Amino acid sequence: MKIHEKYISRCIDVAKNGLGSTAPNPMVGCVIVYNHKIIGEGFTSPYGGAHAEVNAINSVKDTSLLKEATLYVTLEPCSHFGKTPPCSNLIIEHGIKNVVIGCVDDNKKVAGQGIAKLNEAGCNVIVGILEEACKEYHKRFFTFHNKQRPYIILKWAETANGLIAPIHKKEKQPVWITNQYSRQLVHKWRAEEQAILVGANTVFEDNPSLTTRDWQGKNPIRIVLDKHNKLSKDFKVFDNKSNTIVINKTTAEDICNTLFEANINSVIIEGGAKTLKLFIDSGFWDEARVFIGESIFKEGIAAPKITGKLISEQQILDDTLKIYANN
Repeated sequence: MKIHEKYISRCIDVAKNGLGSTAPNPMVGCVIVYNHKIIGEGFTSPYGGAHAEVNAINSVKDTSLLKEATLYVTLEPCSHFGKTPPCSNLIIEHGIKNVVIGCVDDNKKVAGQGIAKLNEAGCNVIVGILEEACKEYHKRFFTFHNKQRPYIILKWAETANGLIAPIHKKEKQPVWITNQYSRQLVHKWRAEEQAILVGANTVFEDNPSLTTRDWQGKNPIRIVLDKHNKLSKDFKVFDNKSNTIVINKTTAEDICNTLFEANINSVIIEGGAKTLKLFIDSGFWDEARVFIGESIFKEGIAAPKITGKLISEQQILDDTLKIYANN
């Protein structure tokens, strides 16, 4: 592996420590190298805190080495004042002359301005190392800014005979199709995304809490589609374990616009067949994560049909997990 690719790859690994906590900021990773040795690393703090470059620079014990070091970062350093000062300014102030960047920031507040500022200060800037890998890693951030909607992940479980739920239930609670390990994985996913969305029927029939109770991590913002305002505040989604937003919109485009205006850059759709079909039919989805269990319902609601590129398939004990990307 080429030396720059080695350290940008490390940046991506470091960046993953911020997964689920930095939104709406991107989950950036930064590594500082001196004489072929990593002397500092950092990732983006929870929203409102320090950016990856700041944390990496602050982690360097001997700051006199910075003038001869190379700073590697997954995404172009910011050039504007937000909740924190511009990272490009900090790099210049510390005299870091060599900067290697994975990909350019498409956000119009940056969009090459950070790179220009570094070049004007006399820095040696290299851009586009593991560019596609960095863009893939920052897919939530880029989708939000380029498509002006959240990165949308569809998720459901279906039986071996293709049903997503039974028609009749004795109690208002979920009927489990998958095993406990698959369910724990879903809670991990919830901790990684900014929001989770369901329809009113799912709330009424299952009374879910939509939390990360089986995984350590923050609870996502809960989004409930309730166009007729029929849900009472007695359901679990209205408890104090996380914020809940009720949306009365009826089209996927309007829902996405509402989420964009709420500054939500990623959402898991865990609704029933009707809600999932709304996003599938409109084309407003990026990824689908489909569990197939071994159980069989004699009768029930058919699972959604999806056309997309199968990007991975794995077994979780007796469950099969298939992940698709939207073509």
